[in-house]
Amino acid sequence: MLFKTKKLEHYKLKLKSLDAEIGKITDFYFDDEHWTIRYLVADTGGWLTGRKVIISPYALGEVFKDDKFISVNLTKKQIEGSPSLASDEPVSRQYEETFLDYYGSPFYWGGEEVWAKSSAALSGSVLSDIEDQEDKETGDSHLRSINEVSSYHIHAIDGEIGHVEDFIIDDETWTIRYLVVSTRNWWPGKKVLISPTWIERVSWNDSEVYLNLTRVDIKAAPEYTDESLLERDYEFSLHEHYDRMGYWLGELLGQ
Repeated sequence: MLFKTKKLEHYKLKLKSLDAEIGKITDFYFDDEHWTIRYLVADTGGWLTGRKVIISPYALGEVFKDDKFISVNLTKKQIEGSPSLASDEPVSRQYEETFLDYYGSPFYWGGEEVWAKSSAALSGSVLSDIEDQEDKETGDSHLRSINEVSSYHIHAIDGEIGHVEDFIIDDETWTIRYLVVSTRNWWPGKKVLISPTWIERVSWNDSEVYLNLTRVDIKAAPEYTDESLLERDYEFSLHEHYDRMGYWLGELLGQ
């Protein structure tokens, strides 16, 4: 099922017994190479004051849309004993290794798939040995905050079209399927969906996203509203308009 991240924010996180809450979602960290959510950030309401509590999708259970909570397959004791991370610190690759080792979760990077060999998820490209070595030396884990990137400006080939307003993720693989782009300064009152695969490049320093699409193509795309149902028929028409393969077909073909 597809969810907008702003709707998931403030969802409660409940332990697997469903009788105890550990907090509410306040942010997400995604991997800027595969555009996949790697961690949920939780506000524990003072339970673990001064610590940033992150939860890996490896530990997540079902998303309960009606009751607005996600089950977490962990115990309170496990979370209390997890490696400490100060609330103002970035999540480095070294911390990730320690964190995932603690929970006995596989590393998601360096394998043949986005969630590594041991996980049945979306296929993706493998980091090169050089990139892996650079990550170890610099501590760079390629993680970005959804809250931060939600203000980035979006540029078509022939000019700016708006800014990122939200993200749409798949709760089965936790992959970002679309960016919701507000075009109010160019095309008032309209929003469009953009797949991360249609991005030419991102300037993380300048907070700018560049697409390999034209303004004309984007303006003629199927309209998206907050009330739109993200069903496969709508997705099919969107990808057909841009003459791009749907991600669901790529997964079936192993691409």
